Amino acid sequence: MFKFLKRLRGEEPAQSPSSNIEPTTSVVNAEPLVVEVESVELPKRTLGEGIRSLFGAPVDREDLEDILIRADFGVEASVEISEELKREANRQGASSDAELRLLLKDLLAKKLTRSDSALNLASGSLPYVILVVGVNGAGKTTTIGKLSKWLRDGDWSVVLGAADTFRAAAVEQLGTWADRSGSTLVRPEREGQDPASVAYQTVEVALSQNADIAIIDTAGRLQNKKDLMDELGKIRRAVEKQAQIAEVLLVIDSTMGQNAMAQAKAFTEVAEVTGIVMTKLDGTAKGGILYSLQSALDLPVKLVGVGEGINDFAFFSPEEFAKGLVAYKS
Repeated sequence: MFKFLKRLRGEEPAQSPSSNIEPTTSVVNAEPLVVEVESVELPKRTLGEGIRSLFGAPVDREDLEDILIRADFGVEASVEISEELKREANRQGASSDAELRLLLKDLLAKKLTRSDSALNLASGSLPYVILVVGVNGAGKTTTIGKLSKWLRDGDWSVVLGAADTFRAAAVEQLGTWADRSGSTLVRPEREGQDPASVAYQTVEVALSQNADIAIIDTAGRLQNKKDLMDELGKIRRAVEKQAQIAEVLLVIDSTMGQNAMAQAKAFTEVAEVTGIVMTKLDGTAKGGILYSLQSALDLPVKLVGVGEGINDFAFFSPEEFAKGLVAYKS
């Protein structure tokens, strides 16, 4: 499983050669501070059963290409996957529904696997600052709430920053998630406050509380790339006066299909995105857009969400995702 490093709390245990306690540094105003950290795991969750299958009938090799295209894999990928499945099925003599589902599951899982799919929470440069970007309605604020609850379940200390200051509803929604997850919330002092100043205050509070994580909600407006670039640039500069940015996560609504591709390309051009979060995967059997995005943007899908529950959220697992799409029962 992924290795994560969080702040060591409480009394310092005796050191030993096998200890998982590691000294590291954190950058504050360019001055290195020694921080004691420990290696931990986050709570594990499985989402395979929450992902709708592509197939309501037995897998048919001849219809697979059309099914994948309708599921938003894209024409090129659909042709490639279909041809590879046929070759492998012929090589192994696979013809039954169960055999074809297994081959397709393995093929999709292999193609979706990347070495950079873990959250960047292992440097020990605390607090880890995560900027969350995406258009309004994609599930950005909900994603922050679910992620903060997951981190709190793993005994991480979390500060949330409501830097989407142009929507009072977004601030209130994030406040509700902060209460549910037991996280600290930094609100704007007034409606329409400069988002960069809220981001700065969020990191300031995280530092003062010795928090492990600061997650900042950004505005989801996409009038034009220049406005978006200017706003995100100001937020980045404000944050980097005090801490490094660990992640810029782009939240994408999977039900948007190919429209999600246009949104993603616009944000990745200006936001220095490090990873993708796919939401609402339970609401569509067109989850192939996840495959298309990861391939076209050369960015890892790091987190996925299904359902409205606070625990309907997990690391992206190519194996689980492929099993869900193919409805393969091991």
